[in-house]
Amino acid sequence: MGLPTDSLGLEQAVRALADRRVGSLQLVEAALAAIDASQPTLNAFKLVRAEAALTEARLADQRLDAGERLPLLGVPIAIKDDTDIAGSPTAFGCPGEFPPARADAELVRRLRSAGAIVVGKTNTPEFGQWPITEGPGFGATRNPWSLDHSPGGSSGGSAAAVAAGLVAAAVGSDGAGSIRIPAAWTHLVGIKPQRGRVSAWPDPDPFNGLTCNGTLARTVGDAALLLDVLSGNHCDDRFQPPPPDEPFAATAARCDPGKLRIALALKIPFSGPPARLDPVARSAVEEIANALVGLGHELIEASPRYGLVGAGFMPRSMVGIREWTERAVELGASAVLDPRTRENARNGRLLGPLLRSARASETLLQRQIGAIFNRVDVVLTPTTAQPPLPIGAIDGLSGWESDKRIVAACPYAWPWNVIGWPGISVPAGLTPDGLPLGAQLLGPANSEPTLIALAAQLEQERRWQDRWPLR
Repeated sequence: MGLPTDSLGLEQAVRALADRRVGSLQLVEAALAAIDASQPTLNAFKLVRAEAALTEARLADQRLDAGERLPLLGVPIAIKDDTDIAGSPTAFGCPGEFPPARADAELVRRLRSAGAIVVGKTNTPEFGQWPITEGPGFGATRNPWSLDHSPGGSSGGSAAAVAAGLVAAAVGSDGAGSIRIPAAWTHLVGIKPQRGRVSAWPDPDPFNGLTCNGTLARTVGDAALLLDVLSGNHCDDRFQPPPPDEPFAATAARCDPGKLRIALALKIPFSGPPARLDPVARSAVEEIANALVGLGHELIEASPRYGLVGAGFMPRSMVGIREWTERAVELGASAVLDPRTRENARNGRLLGPLLRSARASETLLQRQIGAIFNRVDVVLTPTTAQPPLPIGAIDGLSGWESDKRIVAACPYAWPWNVIGWPGISVPAGLTPDGLPLGAQLLGPANSEPTLIALAAQLEQERRWQDRWPLR
């Protein structure tokens, strides 16, 4: 049992455990030690379940020794601190004392059923509002590729944990790019699945349909395997998409999307504050486009008709923040919530009357944006318009100034949350300063199999999983 446990991927760990070349206790102990050593610098975790995880690992080893096999039996995994796990608080990035959750969220129940061991909950900004992971409740989470930069957000803690090799894969949530942005800025694969693919229960409709749960990993296969485990619904979920024809991990393993027509879409959706595509980010996504052509796919330059998609986003987002603020204050959030959080909660009260029309506009927006899929199979965009932001990029700014900085950096991801369709961010190389960049593969409803197969084929060519941050 002398395997280098800090570099085992998810699929590798599953095989090594099944072959008894490594023990669950060994994996969990290594993860906990790495988390502890990294906290003063990376600060990826809000809460670590050390004692519980070690107990669960010993039981997993007993089950493995008895011949039991489950998809993730004995594998350490991290979840984001917007997800309930029984006995631990869910602060969702807020300062203050919160009561322990009474029950597991549905996705945690599915992780446990698959044998996974949740070693801890990762940091996120207050209510996942920003594409950086900083806040008064926990400080700043830093990027393993450069400690002076953010890993992105709002699933930045999960991304930092995977990129640094603390865990092989982690769960995130995505309401405006919150999986895809940190995946891009930490050289990971991040899957935002179809709305409802992964249950968010006990919230049947998080952020009024904007937010879904998904996966972060170093490889497409690992991200797909974790998505298989998480997929499925609670009976009261508002959205329950049809299951795929085969497991996502099997699709990834085949690496065969067929010949596709792909649109390179560089146009930035209109969202109020100005944004422009950094030349380095443009060059990175064009390199991905060229690689796709080299793999036999047809490429055209075309962008979806985004229109005023922001009108379908703002009421849903702000009302969601208002709801979370009220819930958090009731549960115990202190009075030191970020002033911008309180401002957004007030905006949520003002925009509440527009919520119904914002949701009703979704069908029109799906037709309008989705018209491009009459011409192509997949849309390729930059994941972000800029490289990773420095730590403290929005410190001390007003709400409007913060929004301008955020939109300038991350204008490409959020329309797919409004329409609820899937997307994958894949690594697109590094800046001259060694900072990661990403590219998005986007599709119509329930197109995860096509996107996963295409990403896996691209991974075979690009071999991004072989490149790690300096450790």
